[in-house]
Amino acid sequence: MRELIFAFQFMTRLPMPRVAGFTPLRQARAAGWFPVVGLVVGALVAVPLLLVPDPRLAALLALVVWVGVTGGLHLDGLADLADALGATHSAAQGDRERFLAVLADPHIGSFGVIAVLLQLLAKFVLLWLLAETPAAWWTVPVIAAWARFGALFWGRFLPPLKASGLGVAWRGGRRVTLVWGVTLLALCAVVSPVLLIAPLGVVAWWAFLRVRVGGMTGDCLGAGIELIEVGLLFGVLSIVA
Repeated sequence: MRELIFAFQFMTRLPMPRVAGFTPLRQARAAGWFPVVGLVVGALVAVPLLLVPDPRLAALLALVVWVGVTGGLHLDGLADLADALGATHSAAQGDRERFLAVLADPHIGSFGVIAVLLQLLAKFVLLWLLAETPAAWWTVPVIAAWARFGALFWGRFLPPLKASGLGVAWRGGRRVTLVWGVTLLALCAVVSPVLLIAPLGVVAWWAFLRVRVGGMTGDCLGAGIELIEVGLLFGVLSIVA
């Protein structure tokens, strides 16, 4: 239970009880609860889609909940990665030291601003369309769970770009990653077969980070969460619309 609380404290801004014993080992074990965090985040986002009759207002409220509950943590990672890639074009071809320096810079640049604006706009439009699709709101919790499973997968199967940092500290085990992958596939097969496409997105982002960046950091994981969420929303709407 303590590891679950740790995971919620890190991945969300939801009020959680304070617990002691926040060791590196417990932090790594807490990563195994990321998909559960995703299910809860997605359920909260789905509430306006279910209860608010106007699809535009429902989408806006859902987006506000999404950003508010996560505290913009993953959007920050997306902005940092966009700035780093924009400054060096690619980690493989550009200056690796500059890439890491821009990635660690707390200030946001033009590439980061553009990425965040496009991401928010994409989510708003996709949530709007989802609100107009009968009974499709239930896919949001599963989408959010898959995105956070992605963070678990990428953190486990990509080399860290830095010796320390969030990407290393929250690195879960192989067994729990495999168990969650099978569990989510089984869940999709029963209640949302359309989301069986999710592993394709997870593997695609793994391949991008491996080839283009050469590894991962916490920012890379956060960016991946955002992109998987948008990609799966688009995929659901493409199939069920």
